[in-house]
Amino acid sequence: MSVRERVNLPEDLKRLKPAELEKLAAELRELIIETVAKTGGHLAPNLGVVELTIALHRVFQAPRDKIVWDVGHQCYAHKILTGRQGQFSTLRQFGGLSGFPSRVESVYDVFGTGHASTSISVALGLAKARDLNRDNYTVVAVIG
Repeated sequence: MSVRERVNLPEDLKRLKPAELEKLAAELRELIIETVAKTGGHLAPNLGVVELTIALHRVFQAPRDKIVWDVGHQCYAHKILTGRQGQFSTLRQFGGLSGFPSRVESVYDVFGTGHASTSISVALGLAKARDLNRDNYTVVAVIG
């Protein structure tokens, strides 16, 4: 069984050893390349954030902690790690997974974004709401 097959949700990452995390990153890249070759999509931005996405989901506790993607084109590894691995072959297909974060699709998708320059204002709004509600969670804006 591949490492990727053992990871269905972010909490599964916490059980992996460092060497397994490296293998997972390679397996995620392989799946992203295979899928984008068939369905189309944004390849380079997604390959560039695989380790970052693994680290974010290993350290933070989404969906309680809020991860806001500034560039929605970078969410493919995020989708795979948040319970949508089995549907990933439907990426950008009619009735399939969106190519961007989609609040309709998953509680892990905090904000639906496509292009850049919205994450800071969204994260600030989420943090302000958290503080007004006297709640306790982290808000992360992924920029770049």
